[in-house]
Amino acid sequence: MKKLCYETLKEMNYEGYLLENAPERVLQFGEGNFLRAFVDYFIDMMNEKAGFHSKVVLCQPIAPGLADMINEQEGLYTLYLRGFEKGQKVNDKRIISCVSRCLNPYSQFQELLDCAKNPDLRFIACNTTEAGIAYDPACKLTDAPAETYPGKLTQFMYERFQVFGKEAGKGFVILSCELIDNNGKELEKCVLQYAKLWNLEDDFIRWIKEENIFCSTLVDRIVTGYPRNEAEEICRENGYLDNIIDTGEVFGFWVIEGPESLKEELPFEKAGLPVLITDDHKPYKQRKVRILNGAHTSMVLGAYLAGEDIVRNCMEDEVIQGFMNKTIYDEIIPTLTLPKDELEGFAASVTERFKNPFIDHSLLAISLNSTSKWKARVMPSFKGYVDKFGKLPPCITASFAFYIAFYKGKKMGEDGMIGQRKGNEYTIKDDASILEFYLAHKDDDNKTLAHAVCSNTDFWGEDLSLAAGFEEEVAKYLDMIDEKGTYEVMKSCL
Repeated sequence: MKKLCYETLKEMNYEGYLLENAPERVLQFGEGNFLRAFVDYFIDMMNEKAGFHSKVVLCQPIAPGLADMINEQEGLYTLYLRGFEKGQKVNDKRIISCVSRCLNPYSQFQELLDCAKNPDLRFIACNTTEAGIAYDPACKLTDAPAETYPGKLTQFMYERFQVFGKEAGKGFVILSCELIDNNGKELEKCVLQYAKLWNLEDDFIRWIKEENIFCSTLVDRIVTGYPRNEAEEICRENGYLDNIIDTGEVFGFWVIEGPESLKEELPFEKAGLPVLITDDHKPYKQRKVRILNGAHTSMVLGAYLAGEDIVRNCMEDEVIQGFMNKTIYDEIIPTLTLPKDELEGFAASVTERFKNPFIDHSLLAISLNSTSKWKARVMPSFKGYVDKFGKLPPCITASFAFYIAFYKGKKMGEDGMIGQRKGNEYTIKDDASILEFYLAHKDDDNKTLAHAVCSNTDFWGEDLSLAAGFEEEVAKYLDMIDEKGTYEVMKSCL
């Protein structure tokens, strides 16, 4: 079977959209599954639907990576976006042709710097994981390359400045996709720190600030990556060998914080794509964290103790889905600031995403580090509800009891604390200090345990037992869980 490349597709008389030649206007740090199913997909669609006419040169951020496989296929790969949309099962296939090549900076550092001399280059996209945006003073300008991503970016921008520093409009629009707060601004801080550490001229620092736009962004798409179990069959069906097939969910949403002028430069809207350019991305981030992530965290621990194992099956149970919907629509949405119809539209998409027949999303996988997740994703809705209505939100309060019940382990195992569900053991994974706390309280009655957890300021940053009636209500739910199980508690909330 021939490998996927332009010549193979010509021999097959492939009739889909392909962009064989165009200027490299985008540099992308990161060549992994997420960026190829998200950023590169949107660019490919802009090329077809809005005449963006741009190629993307990829740069793998760490030494081991996909550069060789990407280059062997001339940047081409097959992307499948799968799931539910408007009640219909969707399985969309597209050959992505916007990628020109992939560089390994650890063996091709000069080739990377040469990209800075390309006058057509305008955009830099990146997703180097949450740990990627970091400042390490051990990095040097003379490193080939600097170890950190911001170090590499500073080297690259300095090369650009030396060639085009006196020419207006030759800076970059930088689209940071890492999953940290204010990702673009944090990246800019690191770049400025390196410029100062390396004693680079004031004119360069001024150029960084005045000629470049560091955009904080919110990214939202579950990307499931290379379909190992299906790959052989997919290649046989397609008639070509593709070693970098990518898969993700149909839903995708990208919020870019930047000036109005970006709408002209990046014609996402003209291409009909779910990308929003706005002067403030934070309300959209809050919406995602509170509704999507908050729905996960408030529902999955109770659902797991009720006997479920994957998210999709939870959506087929009217009690569990009803509990989740009541949590979202009655207790989370009233605490948010975006228009109600926008919030409810997003909530409806969440239910469809959770029903995705192509993704087996494990409840135990979602349960990892549930203490910090409840604090970040659910606690703000809890506090907002109490402030707004002057009473406790019943479903969110129940979710706190589910969290405690899930963490009721009796012994430590190799990978975490061991809990029990209907006679079967499961592993509770969280920070060691959190697991040790629960182990120390394993023999507490429910009232004592509820007080200990609610009042633990190390967990929550404040004393939740001060919320009127909260710990008493949590203790009642814990008693009910012991007597009847989490499923009956969910039912009682409806």
